[in-house]
Amino acid sequence: MSIVAAEQAGTGTGAGTGTGTGTGTGTGAGKGTDPRRTDVRREELAAFLRSRRERITPEDAGIPAGQRRRTSGLRREEVAQLAGVGVTWYTWLEQGRPIHASVQVLEAVARTLQLDTIERQHLFRLADVPDTTAADDCLRLRPEIQPILEQLSPMPANVITERFDIVAWNTAYAALFPRTADLPAAERNTIYQCFTTPPCCRTHENNEDHRGALVAHLRASYGRHVGDPAWTAFIRHMEAASPEFSAAWATQDVANPASYAKVFRHPLYPRLPMTSTSMSLQGCPGARMVVYVPADAATRQAMEHLLSGTADGAQFPCWEAHRTRRLELAVSTPV
Repeated sequence: MSIVAAEQAGTGTGAGTGTGTGTGTGTGAGKGTDPRRTDVRREELAAFLRSRRERITPEDAGIPAGQRRRTSGLRREEVAQLAGVGVTWYTWLEQGRPIHASVQVLEAVARTLQLDTIERQHLFRLADVPDTTAADDCLRLRPEIQPILEQLSPMPANVITERFDIVAWNTAYAALFPRTADLPAAERNTIYQCFTTPPCCRTHENNEDHRGALVAHLRASYGRHVGDPAWTAFIRHMEAASPEFSAAWATQDVANPASYAKVFRHPLYPRLPMTSTSMSLQGCPGARMVVYVPADAATRQAMEHLLSGTADGAQFPCWEAHRTRRLELAVSTPV
C-alpha cells in the first residue's frame, strides 16, 4: 500500500494508476487565500518538480536505462513508483493541479528527486506544507556565527529560532544568564524561561506587556508552521506549564519582532538597562541574532565586570528554594 493512501482529507478525488495508489484531496487554497497567489505557487511547484525530475538519470535512481529515451531524466511514472505514490496523483502534482500533499508524501518525493536541504525547503514552501525539519536545521549554525557573537562583547547576544529556542550565545550573554549552558534543551527557550521562572529569580524586569508581545510574536511565527508536530507539542507544553501563557495564547494576538527597552537583573547589579535589537541570519530560516545594547556607561562597565569572572557563581537568594520546583515542573510537563 502506498503512503499516499493516507491522503484522504478534502473533497476532491483522484484515481491512482501504475504501481502506487493516488488520491486527490481538494483544493490547496484555504478560505481567504488569494486564488491568484495560489495559482502562481502551484505553477512554480510544477516547474520546480519537472526541473528536478529531468536532471535525475535512471542510473542515478538505480533504474536500468533500458531502451532509448526521449529525455535524459526520469519519467513521471518512475518517480511515482520510487516515491510510492500514484502515477495520476504525481502527474497532477507536477501539472500544478489543486491537490493536497502531506508531509509524508513530500518527504518521499524529495528523497526520490534527491533534493538537498535548500531544495527540500523550497519544495515544502511551494507546496504550502510545514517543513518539520526546519528547526533542526537551525541547530547547525554556520561556524562563523560564534566568532561574530563573541566580537559583540560586552554586549550580550544570542541566536534564537522562530520558536525562541536559544541555539547560540556569547560569553557576555552567559555572564548575564549564567544558567543557559546548564539548562536542558527543552528549557533553553526564551519563552519557557520568561513564563516559568519565578519573579524573584527572573533576570529582567519582565512586565506583562513584554510577555504578551513575546506570545504575539510566537503566534505570528506559528502561522508558518501550523500542523508541525514539534510546534504543536511546544505550544501544548507551554499551556500546561503556564496559565498566563495559555491565556495570552488564546487572545490570538500577532506581532512582528521589534526593539525593546529592558531592565535586566543580576545578583550583583539590580538594574542593568539595555535595548534589544535583532537581525535575521542567512542559512537558517526564521533564526535571528538578538543583541542587547547597554543603555549607559554604568551598564557597560557592569557587563565588563561580569565578564572578568569575579562574579562567577553569584545567585539570587531564592535560587535554591526554587530549584526543586523547576525540576518538578519539567517532569510533569514533558515536551
